[in-house]
Amino acid sequence: MAESLSSPGIELPSPMLSARLRELAGFLAAPIAGRLTEEQRALSLGIARRLVEDAARASDETIDTAMLWHDWLEGGLPTAARLAAACYTRAEEHRWRDHSAMRAIAPATDESSDSAVAVAAPEMPPKVDRAYLALQIADRRRFDARSHPRIALADADPDLLRALLRDIAAWRVHQPGTEGVSAFDPDDFVQRALDRHSPAAGIDRAARAYHASLGAALDVTAAAAAAIAAHDWPALIALAACEHRRSYADMAFALLSAAPAALPILLAPLRLDRAALAPLEASLAALPSRTDGEAGL
Repeated sequence: MAESLSSPGIELPSPMLSARLRELAGFLAAPIAGRLTEEQRALSLGIARRLVEDAARASDETIDTAMLWHDWLEGGLPTAARLAAACYTRAEEHRWRDHSAMRAIAPATDESSDSAVAVAAPEMPPKVDRAYLALQIADRRRFDARSHPRIALADADPDLLRALLRDIAAWRVHQPGTEGVSAFDPDDFVQRALDRHSPAAGIDRAARAYHASLGAALDVTAAAAAAIAAHDWPALIALAACEHRRSYADMAFALLSAAPAALPILLAPLRLDRAALAPLEASLAALPSRTDGEAGL
C-alpha cells in the first residue's frame, strides 16, 4: 500500500518538493544505492538511525540496535516512506540553523547591531524567562550527546512511532535467541515503548507554554521580532506554530518549504512588519539547495 510522504496537515507546496521527498524515501528504502549528496546522506541517515535506536531501546535496552541497523541498511528501511518527511524536515531545519549560525559569525555592521539590540532589548518577566528556558531545554533534547540532530521520541508523531516499533518488533521476531515466537511478544514490545512516549517533555508542549506565557498579542509580536533579529529560529518556529495551531515539525516544514513571496502570508498571524521579516528572508535565501516553490535545486 502506498504511503503518503507528507506530514499530517501539510500540503506539499511544489512538485519539486514532492519529488525530493520521493527521492529521500527511495534512498531510505535502499540506502546503499547512493543517489543523494553526502550531506543529505549523512543528515538523513543519521536522523533515521538515531530515531530507530531510540525507539528500540525505549522498549528493550538489550536489543542489538547495531545489528538492527545493519540489516535495515542492507535491505532498506521498511518505514522509509513514513520516515522521509520527518527526516527531511529535521535535517533541513538543522542545516538552516547551522548555516545561519556560521553566517552570524561574520562581524555585523554597526547599523545591524543597533537594530538587533533595539528589538531584543525588552526584559521579559520571570514566567516568560522560565517558559523560554523550558523551550531551549526541549530543543536541546532534539540533539544527541555529540550535538547531532535527532527526532526526540517525545516529538515523534505517534503514528510514525507506532509503525516504526511494529517494524522493529517484526525484525526482532526473526532474530536468534528468541527461543521461538512465544519468547518475544511483538504487541508487548510496541506497547511498552508507547507507554514511555511522553509528549509532555516534547517541544510542542514547551512551545505552547512559551506562547501562553507571553500573553497579549503585542508581546507575541515583540518576541517573534526579537527571535528573528537574534536568529533564534526555534523560538520563531514555536511561536508561529502556536499561532497556526500546528505542531512544531509541521510549522518548520511549512516555513522551510515556502516560496519567498509566501513568507509574509505564512507569518501574518505574528503581525510582523516587513522590516522585521528581512533577516529571516535573507537567512532562508542564503540556505544552499533550499527547496521552495520557486528556487532550483
